[in-house]
Amino acid sequence: MGNIIAIVGRPNVGKSTFFNRLTETRDAIVDPTSGVTRDRHYGKSDWNGKEFSVIDTGGYVHNSDDIFEEEIRKQVVLAIEETDVIIFMVDVKEGLSPLDEDVADMLRRTSKKVFLVANKVDNNARISEINDFYSLGLGDIYCISSINGSGTGDLLDKVVEEFNVIEEEETPNLPKITIIGRPNVGKSSLINALIGVERNIVTPIAGTTRDSLYTNYNSFGFNFLLVDTAGVRKKGKVFENIEFYSVMRSIRAIENSDVCILMIDATSGLESQDLNLFSLAEKNHKGIVVVVNKWDLVEKETNTHKDFEDRIREKIAPFKDVPIIFTSVPNKQRIFKVLETANQVYKNRNRKITTSELNNKLLPLILDSPPPAYKGKYIKVKYITQLPLAYPSFVFFCNLPQYIREEYKRFMENKMREMYDFSGVPMTLYFRQK
Repeated sequence: MGNIIAIVGRPNVGKSTFFNRLTETRDAIVDPTSGVTRDRHYGKSDWNGKEFSVIDTGGYVHNSDDIFEEEIRKQVVLAIEETDVIIFMVDVKEGLSPLDEDVADMLRRTSKKVFLVANKVDNNARISEINDFYSLGLGDIYCISSINGSGTGDLLDKVVEEFNVIEEEETPNLPKITIIGRPNVGKSSLINALIGVERNIVTPIAGTTRDSLYTNYNSFGFNFLLVDTAGVRKKGKVFENIEFYSVMRSIRAIENSDVCILMIDATSGLESQDLNLFSLAEKNHKGIVVVVNKWDLVEKETNTHKDFEDRIREKIAPFKDVPIIFTSVPNKQRIFKVLETANQVYKNRNRKITTSELNNKLLPLILDSPPPAYKGKYIKVKYITQLPLAYPSFVFFCNLPQYIREEYKRFMENKMREMYDFSGVPMTLYFRQK
């Protein structure tokens, strides 16, 4: 289980810039007008060899003031519930605002570790201006400038010290499967259909934290751990309707699983939030099975499986090699097909190919279709091997890795998918200098 950090604070204090610096992406759309961070609020980062996830809670803030304060409150509540360490960012230039005081009020009551970070301390004169913020009662103030990065190293040194060393809990070595999807697509009905009357085949695993994250399902020849998605067990109705929150709620469950079953509603098709969840699972290198539920409610004249499937693959491109299953949970249609497929995807994700086989099969293929030359320079791949990771990743050693184009990587990936069953599993291909 990874540690999760949330960045909270009012708009325009520099949360997104700091988020980008941590995750080294230009993912958050940074724009001087307030409230523009759109659902690019999740990323991976590491510091001193410790990996963690970062959530920028700046997503979806409406502009009118009253909604505004309420939104920020919700984000803080969520950060307190769902994350391990909270970075509360304030803006030295603007000084202390009543909204900062509201947020500090909430944060003083939590047992989670809170770091008060004063941003935009771009010169020494500004350091003296942080004194007002001591009145928030949150202890030390860390001065940073997220634009030029000064101070972020010292802050992160302290942050990663706080990470609870997560004992690898004794979870049996079984596939960990989680069912994700928007609210009301039928996730709980699927879980109920699986565990149904036979409650006794489902045992919560002793000693797992966070309201038993794993449940052991052992029946009909299947044996796996069902990862509970937070959404199923939280009482917070407040959040249900907001995309941002349900995505945020799913993060921990996705990170703790091997295979994600993404349920979508046949009547509404693949929506933007489904895509968010899909890319979240893909970014975390998890196996994915797409389950189209409520297929019985769709008018069949115009819609065939095939059309529907093609539309989904178009939207999830370039990673299209994903099993898609049509179900109707109330009629228990193809539910076991879902389990069989998830099981197969789990096997695909653990597939190991020997170095000799990789080289025997792929090198001749590369000779036939070499990477395009760059400015008259020829690229030669000498050797290929699989990395010892939990998901399929391969290194191609070559003389000029910097000239390998994205298209060529995709070409190689597709060839490997034709040779081996990696259906439902994101793959990573690295080109490196020998």
